[in-house]
Amino acid sequence: MSIHDTAAAHSPARRNWLKAAGALAGLTLVAGPSGLVMAADAVKYGGDKMAGGVVDDTLVFLSIAADGIVTIVVHRSEMGQGIRTSLPMVAADELGADWAQVRVQQAPADEARYGSQDTDGSRSMRHSFRAMRHVGATARLMLETAAAVRWDVPVTQVKAVNHAVVHAASGRSLSFGALAEEAAKLPVPPRARISLKTADELRYIGQNSTRGIDLHDIVTGNTHFGIDTRLDGMAYAVIARPPVFGGKLKSVDKTAALKVPGVLRIVELAGSPPPAMFNPLGGVAVIAKNTWAAIKGREALVLEWDDGPNGDYDSKAFRKTLEAAVRQPASPARDQGKTVATLAAAPAARKLSAEYYLPHLAHATMEPPAATVRIANGKAEVWACVQAPQATRSNVAKALGLAYDDVTVHVTLLGGGFGRKSKPDFAVEAALLSKAMDGAPVKLTWTRDDDLQHDYLHTVSVERLEASLDAKGMPTAWLHRTAAPTITSTFAAGANKQAPFELGMSAINVPFAIANIRVEVPEVPAHTRIGWFRSVSNIPHAFAIQSFTAELAHAAKKDHRDYLLALLGPARKISPADLSDAWNYGEDPAKYPVDIGRMRHVIELATAKAGWGRKLPKGRGLGLAVSYSFVTYVAAVIEVEINAAGEVIVPRVDIAMDCGPQINPDRVRSQIEGACIMGLSLAMSGEISFKNGRVEQSNFHDYSVLRAADAPHVIHTHLVPGTLDMELGGVGEPATPPIAPALCNAIFAATGKRIRALPVGMQLAKRA
Repeated sequence: MSIHDTAAAHSPARRNWLKAAGALAGLTLVAGPSGLVMAADAVKYGGDKMAGGVVDDTLVFLSIAADGIVTIVVHRSEMGQGIRTSLPMVAADELGADWAQVRVQQAPADEARYGSQDTDGSRSMRHSFRAMRHVGATARLMLETAAAVRWDVPVTQVKAVNHAVVHAASGRSLSFGALAEEAAKLPVPPRARISLKTADELRYIGQNSTRGIDLHDIVTGNTHFGIDTRLDGMAYAVIARPPVFGGKLKSVDKTAALKVPGVLRIVELAGSPPPAMFNPLGGVAVIAKNTWAAIKGREALVLEWDDGPNGDYDSKAFRKTLEAAVRQPASPARDQGKTVATLAAAPAARKLSAEYYLPHLAHATMEPPAATVRIANGKAEVWACVQAPQATRSNVAKALGLAYDDVTVHVTLLGGGFGRKSKPDFAVEAALLSKAMDGAPVKLTWTRDDDLQHDYLHTVSVERLEASLDAKGMPTAWLHRTAAPTITSTFAAGANKQAPFELGMSAINVPFAIANIRVEVPEVPAHTRIGWFRSVSNIPHAFAIQSFTAELAHAAKKDHRDYLLALLGPARKISPADLSDAWNYGEDPAKYPVDIGRMRHVIELATAKAGWGRKLPKGRGLGLAVSYSFVTYVAAVIEVEINAAGEVIVPRVDIAMDCGPQINPDRVRSQIEGACIMGLSLAMSGEISFKNGRVEQSNFHDYSVLRAADAPHVIHTHLVPGTLDMELGGVGEPATPPIAPALCNAIFAATGKRIRALPVGMQLAKRA
């Protein structure tokens, strides 16, 4: 029987427990202007600040059946990061459950019940770790209380151990299953009664041996990704979308498409005026008996498009626009000291400047977007690989003209996400097509071509750095101009300036010990859909800053590692506000200051493990970069070899991470390794380019991702130990930003050639 809130039995032990449980929760009290003490709403940070907040209700997340099976609900989306293992593992450990008897249930979209379900920002564990500990500890106390009541002994004399509650004094033991019904009749104890386990009492948290919930099913092909949905009477669809963002359909000839065997219907979809938000792009959908027929039907369409205002978008020309923007003064986002005056007064021989370019990037998830929708009796059901279940639910409801409560969203596994699947436009498309088919289930599949050509792309950017130097080669002033179309353009028409959260990703919050620092932000337009992407703006900002730092070290004839440590200065904690960063990843600045000691340590750890300074053969070099992102500290050292053909080979990568306590170290390491592979892939070959408003790439033949043969020979991960009383940092995203600059710094060490524009591509190729 599941644990739930029902009436309780009477006993002396029960009465004692109820008496203890009657403690009231406290209010936050502050002194008012007149000295009066009054209740006040505390400023919200972290998970509490998210829409839906954090829920730690045991009755919502955990149940125990009579056979002893513990079911734990996961409210975040699984896309390879292991959250369907890690969050239940936390609750199970506090509960005292046998992991072999734990089952996981995926939560549907229900923010009111489960709290925020957004799986992005590397915050699932950061925001839910303590909540899930509370869930497990509460259930443990309920089981222990039920056993104490049955044996009529104080609850302090019993203990939940390995799926049973034991009374050591008498040698008695009861399984979780045997106690489930009695525990279910108890009220949930108040927070004041809940005690968490000490570190030495934990069996799973911080260990490497926990079985992954989905690994066996993934390997054997028994999982359910978005594309795997099958329903009776289901039709299949693909869509021909406008090739230019903001374009519209002028005409369509459906004749040939309707003759393709298996094609059932062709539906025109209206586009949406800007801003893009999560709305469909419009176009022409082909609905068929199978996906292949739908694809062949789409190929047979004769289409004419009105390209609209972005029909002349050319990424090569736009690069020049960005370069022009960073060469002119712009409004400051951070202005410390007298940067402009100091730079102006410095002689040319003691000034250094450089510009860095990063193109549009595509998410290129292993599983492109896919969604299935069925409408019946005025209600809609959605099956989709989404990172934002609640946004999916609300957007589908709006598109269909249904009440929010009349839409159910079933979250499938995601074959990768990286931020793309936080935008549920594809689920809305599937909903509209089901409506066009009178509610019959329709599965919409995005092909790889669709995915690359109609993505919410990572922004293109040009970063300009200028510094004046003292006699020892150390900066006396630091100027950074960052020009990039902003993500906010997807949500607000005319937005043309990076938002505070974008600038708070390694631009304004550079923590160098420099007296004069100024960060300027020119205004530039967006010509395509811009969306968040794994590590977001940290990628271009860190690439520029960490590359420029290496250039400064070289100009000063100093070791890069030593120079970087000198730039950071002594170990200290800096308030984000002192860096003009009011965002701080949404976290409490008192709990999450910028800790220079921790940043220095990951540099020292990564370089020590990599053998920094060791003699290398000709054509080999080591490169270093450090990054603070998603309140986690990461340093990377990359070794490269440049062969006779100018090809880049990566024999070894060393990455040190300080994310606080590692709840599931195996998944932390795998996330670091994945971030390294992705970072190298983006740096070496990642580029989405535009001509005549159209994306020029269409599949992996011209948007190359790192192949196994080109991957690092070894990736060493070095985790800084943390304790459970520390605040948690992010894991999924922070290891990506330092990869590109570390790679390019290594290339310089090996060849003497600076790479200031990504991707590296064929820049080193030997030409006949």
